[in-house]
Amino acid sequence: MGPLTGILYGLLALYGAGWYLGKWSGNFSLLLFTLTVVTMAYWLAERLVFLPRRLAAAAALTREDGERRAQLARQGIEQVDSQVEGARQKILAQPWWLDWTAGLFPVILMVFVLRSFLFEPFKIPSGSMIPTLEIGDLILVNKFHYGVRLPVINKKIIDNEPVRRGDVMVFRYPVDPAIDFIKRVVAIPGDEVAYINQKLYLNGKPVPLEQLEDYYDEDRRTYSRQFREQVGEDSHRILVDPSLPSSYGMRARQFPGSENCTYTAEGVTCKVPAGHYFMMGDNRDNSEDSRFWGFVPDENIVGRAFFVWMNFGNVKRIGPFH
Repeated sequence: MGPLTGILYGLLALYGAGWYLGKWSGNFSLLLFTLTVVTMAYWLAERLVFLPRRLAAAAALTREDGERRAQLARQGIEQVDSQVEGARQKILAQPWWLDWTAGLFPVILMVFVLRSFLFEPFKIPSGSMIPTLEIGDLILVNKFHYGVRLPVINKKIIDNEPVRRGDVMVFRYPVDPAIDFIKRVVAIPGDEVAYINQKLYLNGKPVPLEQLEDYYDEDRRTYSRQFREQVGEDSHRILVDPSLPSSYGMRARQFPGSENCTYTAEGVTCKVPAGHYFMMGDNRDNSEDSRFWGFVPDENIVGRAFFVWMNFGNVKRIGPFH
């Protein structure tokens, strides 16, 4: 293994250890892109440099062995013990460090393409989307639903479906884009959205709401008020805690577009600017969302969440959601 390869392995180990220990935020898209480029460079070097060198060395060994046998034959020696085939196989064998770089390139490339342009897995870390999504749900996000974006820089190059009210979306947290958030789109550009006295209003009209039986949280062993709400074409369930103040945790803050919002004792009213979206969690009183940190710009969109592919604590949760 050359010094350059050793340095690369060391940097990768240092990056992973720091990420795991929380010393810095990990940008997995950038890491995967870097790994793809590096392993591709080794893969090309293997095809164009290292493998031809090994083939040439093996051919030279075979040629030298043939010449030696011919010379001994001229001297009348026909029986020659030789381990040239074993030595030849050792020369042709790919070194371990190439196997872990060039050999991994096809796999890393496939993961990079799938994750960047098709589907990306996420794990739900908090209860802000209960009852739609629970802590521990492993979900799939459709990366091309809203359009094709270049990896790492997240720049859209091809449009697809527009963002709709009611979509469950994964996006980069505007306050810290290194962190991914998941919330529901409740308002799109041009909408006037208000959350007053724990009720949602769109463009001056209350969103249709139907009370359901109370939701039982098995982990906390508590009941919460549950409603069915319809912001888009599909309805979804939400939780509301009537014991909390209407403007619980909300106050006027400075964020891009904050001049479009008005905070009162009853709640907040905002006009959604162009190219931005207003997001809220379904667990309304346990969700830090656009009411607190503002709008989500279009360039922060990661994709549309649509399927729970596993929950190790409750496999019955596997399936589509909206």
